[in-house]
Amino acid sequence: MTDLSAPIELNDGIRMPRIGYGTYKVGDDEAQQAVETALATGYRLVDTAEMYGNEVGVGRAIAASGVPREEVFLTTKVWNDHHGAEAARAALEASLERLGTDYLDLYLIHWPSPKQGLYPETFQALLKAREDGLIRSAGVSNFLPKHLEKVREATGVYPSVNQVELHPYFNQPDLRAWHAERGIATESWGPLGQRTGSVLREPAVTAAAEAHGKSPGQVVIRWHLQNGCVVIPKSSKASRIAENFDVFDFALTDDEMAAIDALETGQRQGIDPGGNER
Repeated sequence: MTDLSAPIELNDGIRMPRIGYGTYKVGDDEAQQAVETALATGYRLVDTAEMYGNEVGVGRAIAASGVPREEVFLTTKVWNDHHGAEAARAALEASLERLGTDYLDLYLIHWPSPKQGLYPETFQALLKAREDGLIRSAGVSNFLPKHLEKVREATGVYPSVNQVELHPYFNQPDLRAWHAERGIATESWGPLGQRTGSVLREPAVTAAAEAHGKSPGQVVIRWHLQNGCVVIPKSSKASRIAENFDVFDFALTDDEMAAIDALETGQRQGIDPGGNER
């Protein structure tokens, strides 16, 4: 089996950790302590976004952590009102200033925002920023195959990463396979599927947790990793931050993976990118 504690190599040659700390809904005032805790635990991927409003706190955490900047894989995202070449470049420069760094490891277009129709041009701006050394890798978030194909038609390349809603209730096997065929890494947001219902109480999950002496959350995170996804669980609790990272000393069986796969409902908990008019 692949060493899931080792980074994955993206289609542009950049190496990315398979598990990271997500900061969605972590306020700027609490972000510094939470991210410092995550880095002390061993996380080396930190995921934020302009829209989250916590880039200042995230940047302060990285600076104060004692972890060399080059060891941290830092991701942020350009929001919908900054699509277009000039606006995206200005948004990137503003994010860099808030984060207190002179480069990003990965910069994502947060949503395709198809009503604007500017995402191909915006991605071209990300590629230019990569040429200029401001970012190391250019990716997207919440894109459907039709959006990804338009990006490739406009720029000649696919994004390195597509960060999408993905959890046992909505596990997107067709999209994951489509990504894999084209060398696009799948990154899971909302990985524990807790916006509605609770994946963590599902018998398929609790049985695997009992069998391996792990928590249900650890089982679901391991499921993401064994499915080849990069995963970014989020918690503000130090104990849970540590627990979510402790997933490399066990492996789910094929039957356990299949039982969790079978929780698929086909229902999103978040916004449908195909109807995203923002």
